[in-house]
Amino acid sequence: MAQVTTNAPGVFCWFELGTTDQAAARTFYTTLFGWSVREMPMGESGTYSMLEKGEKDAAGLYQISPEMRAQGIPSHWMNYVAVESVDHAVAKARTLGGKVMMEPMDVMDVGRMAVVQDPTGATIALWQAKKHIGVGVTNEAGAATWTELVTGDTKAAEAFYTGLFGWQAKLQPMETMVYTVFRRGETQAAGMMPKPKEMGEAPPSWLTYFGVEDCEKTVQRASGLGARVLAPTMTLPRVGSFAVLMDPQGAVFGLLQPGRS
Repeated sequence: MAQVTTNAPGVFCWFELGTTDQAAARTFYTTLFGWSVREMPMGESGTYSMLEKGEKDAAGLYQISPEMRAQGIPSHWMNYVAVESVDHAVAKARTLGGKVMMEPMDVMDVGRMAVVQDPTGATIALWQAKKHIGVGVTNEAGAATWTELVTGDTKAAEAFYTGLFGWQAKLQPMETMVYTVFRRGETQAAGMMPKPKEMGEAPPSWLTYFGVEDCEKTVQRASGLGARVLAPTMTLPRVGSFAVLMDPQGAVFGLLQPGRS
């Protein structure tokens, strides 16, 4: 098991589902990935569902509030990047052309967070850890394995994220596009691809991929649980097999069966 004991600045450290039906989403994902659940009381806001794999935190889940739904916020996965100081990162994001969607705030005694929107329209969260570092397991079946930005302006996004997190961008020409791998030193931090025409008016967004042992079998199982297949299983050399799904409440996520090196 790829256990995590700390998340360095510039690393994706937490993956959180905001959903219109917490109970149904909890059943869907625990059945699909074999996660267990630890409920954390949040007072009038209900409970926060900690999704665990092998007693290690893999992701979080909460019920979208009526106020959020009134604002048109749909079910969605939010991706958090670890930073040394949320306040400093928010100030830097502003200078780089980002928009602050949620000002820095303390989350009890577990951490400090903020939400920013990059200049192309994709939203990302920032996390300054206190008692909760974020995920305790990653890069294996049932845990987040890759995070990918899909945007219509890759140049603007590259300038923003390299400036904000200190990532380095490595371009990888492919048959139909140029794929960008963001690196943090010698480690891959995230990916980026230009938005396909098939996505139409869909806004730019970050996509969370969860590791699976058999992509096609997991797609079939997810479909049986009510998921919609947005991109069927595809296989790329040295990458592996992947697919993109929409859960029954409308949140989009990916599956990745890593290829053999």
